[in-house]
Amino acid sequence: MKQFTVKWFAAYRDATGVDEEQVQSAANSPAELFADMTKKHADLARYSRALVAINDEMAVWDADLQGGEQILFFPPVAGG
Repeated sequence: MKQFTVKWFAAYRDATGVDEEQVQSAANSPAELFADMTKKHADLARYSRALVAINDEMAVWDADLQGGEQILFFPPVAGG
């Protein structure tokens, strides 16, 4: 298992009820980590994935995770 710091923003924060959490996961990518987190926070499942950052740098959903990273999840936003 790997240790990650996960930060949630906007609607994701509302769905999880927390701004930040320390999690353990065997995830090898942000997509796998997000899938793991939907098991813990069921309300996340109603949102599609949008943007992710690893250690404050924008990343792709299939980026490699080694453990110890800070993962930031940003939900889809609507504008007008």
